Amino acid sequence: MKYLMWLLKAAIFFALFAFALNNQAPVHVHLFFGAYWQAPLVLVLLIALVLGVALGVLVMLPVWLQARRTRTAPPPAKPLHGS
Repeated sequence: MKYLMWLLKAAIFFALFAFALNNQAPVHVHLFFGAYWQAPLVLVLLIALVLGVALGVLVMLPVWLQARRTRTAPPPAKPLHGS
């Protein structure tokens, strides 16, 4: 199983490496007010991926923290019965 995971990781690495080699053409990213940024396509895609993951984590962070608080909170006290 250990070798199978290593082989899978190597295959993913080589596929991503080949993707990066095939997408080195410069692209223009047009920004506001006529400004633009020129960079290799693979760099633009990597930055878009990182920004998307960061935005997703930031959006989900309050939900995760709330779930963690409710999971680690002590159980509510039972009401006392009797006089």
